[in-house]
Amino acid sequence: MNAALFLIIGVVVLIVGYIFYGGWLAKKWGVDNSRVTPAHELEDGKDYCPAKAPVLMGHHFSSIAGAGPINGPIQAAVFGWVPVMLWVLIGGIFFGGVHDFGALFASIRHKGESIGEVIGDAIGARAKKLFIIFAYLTLILVVAAFASIVANTFKATYVDGVLDKAASAANASTAIISIMFILMAIIFGFFVYRRNAPLGISTVIGVIGIAVCMYIGLNWHPIYLSGNVWMIIVGVYIAIASVTPVWILLQPRDYLSSFLLYAMMILAVVGIIGCHPDVDMPAFTGFYDTLAPSGTSLGYMFPALFVTIACGAVSGFHSLVGSGTTAKQLDQEKDAKPIAYGGMLIECALALISVCAVGYIWAQYADGTTVTPTVVFATGLASMFSKVFGAGCYNVVYSMLILAVSAFCLTSVDTATRLARYMFQEFFTAPGESRENMPGWKKVLTNPYVATAITVVAGVALGMTGYAKIWALFGAANQLLAALGLLAVCCWLGKVGRNNKMFYFPMFFMLIVTLTSLVFTIKAQFAGIAAGGEGVAWFYIRAIIAILLVVLAIVLVVEGIQARIKAERGLDVEVMVYGDGAFKDPVGGIWELADPVVSPAYTAGLAGKPNELKLKFLADNDFADLSGEALQEAIRQEIRAKREDLVGDMSSEGTTPRQYTDLLGSLCDLTSGSGDKGTPFIVIQNYFNNYAG
Repeated sequence: MNAALFLIIGVVVLIVGYIFYGGWLAKKWGVDNSRVTPAHELEDGKDYCPAKAPVLMGHHFSSIAGAGPINGPIQAAVFGWVPVMLWVLIGGIFFGGVHDFGALFASIRHKGESIGEVIGDAIGARAKKLFIIFAYLTLILVVAAFASIVANTFKATYVDGVLDKAASAANASTAIISIMFILMAIIFGFFVYRRNAPLGISTVIGVIGIAVCMYIGLNWHPIYLSGNVWMIIVGVYIAIASVTPVWILLQPRDYLSSFLLYAMMILAVVGIIGCHPDVDMPAFTGFYDTLAPSGTSLGYMFPALFVTIACGAVSGFHSLVGSGTTAKQLDQEKDAKPIAYGGMLIECALALISVCAVGYIWAQYADGTTVTPTVVFATGLASMFSKVFGAGCYNVVYSMLILAVSAFCLTSVDTATRLARYMFQEFFTAPGESRENMPGWKKVLTNPYVATAITVVAGVALGMTGYAKIWALFGAANQLLAALGLLAVCCWLGKVGRNNKMFYFPMFFMLIVTLTSLVFTIKAQFAGIAAGGEGVAWFYIRAIIAILLVVLAIVLVVEGIQARIKAERGLDVEVMVYGDGAFKDPVGGIWELADPVVSPAYTAGLAGKPNELKLKFLADNDFADLSGEALQEAIRQEIRAKREDLVGDMSSEGTTPRQYTDLLGSLCDLTSGSGDKGTPFIVIQNYFNNYAG
């Protein structure tokens, strides 16, 4: 496959998707540019702050890009370029773009509040609390993974405890350029937002400043620190960045960072089109990763492909960015489509560029010579560029590409920290409640500085174990978050009477994919626990997080389905996972169900004990003198007037005092038996529709 043709076809498909499918979504959802956005309605100069579309695109795109559209496609390339390309294009247009656009749109219709508030409105307060817990755990993983990646791009190399300056030079350059870039962004923000400096002139000066920072950093880089020290420094930085007003650092840094990304993509496109090499990557290698260039197999293409390629196709983190920070800065509703849907498709284009990069140096990647995704990306593109313009430009292009990737990781990690702080505060804050009226302990926990400190400490501590050890968990959690984000917007659109059918398949597909992946992750953690040795405590922690994510996700999905059925049909539907224990037949060697545990899991409506009147007792005693319709009506009235607790009342004698779940489980047992075909699915309808209803 020719790399240039591969990229051109992909970009054309994405453009067509943006124009037609993105436009159709905006029409179906009712995007209305005459409405006042939360950025104007609630402007406070700190979190709610209207931003021009190009500036906000810079923030949003820089925040969502990170290393995801580079790392994921390169790792997933072991399955061949065809599966990767198909998932990036189909996923981006019909999954990721819908998810990102929907999350941002729903948020601006909820005063710029998080996707958790959208769930609270569409499903219920309990679902909101559960989602916040889920999202917070996921954001901790985001902070841990990306902080670790940043620290690795900054850290010095030590050989037998002695600093190797030559081996550390590239990382030291990246570190000093990043530090100078942050300082420059603060100056840029001050002049643009506090001195009303023209954006165009300021942008030109800012871009020149980026070039100056790069020149200085490539020739002067005196800071050489270990990875753990950089982790602490990154932790301090993201703590400060997450509590400062967005105009000081977030907006200007992300806006200027976007030019790094645009420059990176332009260089990549020029290199790919100019060089137009034929890539020797196979079109399809099989349904199982046998190549394993890093030494660890990704496993089966399902679910690995769909979890590994996240940000380049669909990513749950994007819904938190869109609803957490972007929605609070959106100037006009019409900006939502280019920023959210368009931003997602630009990420897809970056994912396709990553495939071209790994394809160009496929031999080096396949034999394990060059496997770090960031290095693969920079090496492949710099090699193509230098083939067109000469070998002398290789080092400059390579350094710029590495810098861009690290800059976006840093952008993602401090945005994630700010979002996690919002989530933490939101969990302890009731609707309409202010910190001034909270009890002491809640006031402490909802303090922005306390919430930030807890988040940073947890994320940095987990990140110090190494991103490789948490990447699989992060990937699955992130994609499961996407399924829940799709669920939230789907339920909300249905509630307000808008077309939500485009969410059904993406939502259930991502749910199945990610739950499968998390089961594999849990299995791997228990294998690590069984093996014992150093670091076993972190296997326990990762296993607990993974199990919590699975449980929370299932509960949220069930509640979402209940809410949709209630809204569309007016029915309260309860769900019970039935299983009544098991034992192994010593003769036949098969597992049989027994009686001890009839309901491993069930929804809230099945909790509690029956409180029923015995109809025969009432007919034989209290209403013995009545018959026909008069008897029926008397019994109905008695049911309607019954006390909440009938324990000891003769009229309830003979009714079973067990749990609802036990009664239903026994009914299932009688219905299903325990034959060689196992226990089937059993549907019980109208159990709670009583005689008087």
